[in-house]
Amino acid sequence: MSVPVRRLTASLGAGALALVLAACGGGASGGDEDASAASTETVTIEDNHGSVEVPVNPERVVALDNHVFETLSEWDVPLVAAPKAIMGKGLWPEYTEDDEILDVGSHREPNLESIVAAEPDLIIGGYRFSDSYDEIKAQNPDAVVIEIEPRQGEDHASELKRQVEILGEIFGREDDAEEIIAEYDDAVSAAKEAYNGEDTVVGLITSGGEISYSAPVTGRSIGVLYPTLELVPAIEQQADDVSHGDDISVEAIAAANPDWIVVLDRDGAGVGEGEYRPAEELISGSQALASVTAVTEDQVVYLDPNFYLTEDIQAYTSLYEQIAEAFSASA
Repeated sequence: MSVPVRRLTASLGAGALALVLAACGGGASGGDEDASAASTETVTIEDNHGSVEVPVNPERVVALDNHVFETLSEWDVPLVAAPKAIMGKGLWPEYTEDDEILDVGSHREPNLESIVAAEPDLIIGGYRFSDSYDEIKAQNPDAVVIEIEPRQGEDHASELKRQVEILGEIFGREDDAEEIIAEYDDAVSAAKEAYNGEDTVVGLITSGGEISYSAPVTGRSIGVLYPTLELVPAIEQQADDVSHGDDISVEAIAAANPDWIVVLDRDGAGVGEGEYRPAEELISGSQALASVTAVTEDQVVYLDPNFYLTEDIQAYTSLYEQIAEAFSASA
């Protein structure tokens, strides 16, 4: 793998540049050879499309997958471009408020030209930008493009761990990745231990002033809680819309009389359209749900308002900790 000239010219003077280029051609020895080897180190990872050779500690990174922003932020990984329109407010100000980082826009109206202008070494694509994968690869032939978001149909916990493990390999933070995974495992164990194995649970999504249903296993964000924690579903209706939730009447929820309700406020992060009504207002203000056990016993768990934007391993760690605390308090 050759050393990109544009990267070298940004940090080296003419004389030093000549020495490094000579080393690339095999004419250097000793320290220069070691420096060249370090700058061209790669690791082979398995992304969602197969084996990919990725530069270790790439200098110019574009990240498009919301699942990775928190990890990259924790590890102080700089970006050269990111989709600021779907990164929320105040979550990652080092990225969203830095004018030097080019804005890729949103997946609905992507500005893919900004990726090209950023001259990346590595592009972490996928998730909301999955439909743009082929176009991004074609437009950036000198960059490595990977997609590592959790894959549908695979065990969700394993997919979250796989993603952070891959990031750890790329950025030389394997120990930090294992620490993140250990915290996740501890949170899951605590929630499973706190659950009595009998209480029924229903998952809901609120958006646009409406209450929707999140099906066990496949429902957006909340569905994965059922197999992970072995929860008993109050409603076992199959999902039609795994992304935004399915239509359900409050009367149907009341008839199921769940012991617990877990709610994703999809508009809570400011991404919804129209007038915003908080999930807590919709649930507590519903006369039809007033006599439901989950409501009367104050056993409603509301996800972090930013959950819809993150959905990363850190967000699930916090959620399982929240659920563990709620289950323990009601025991």
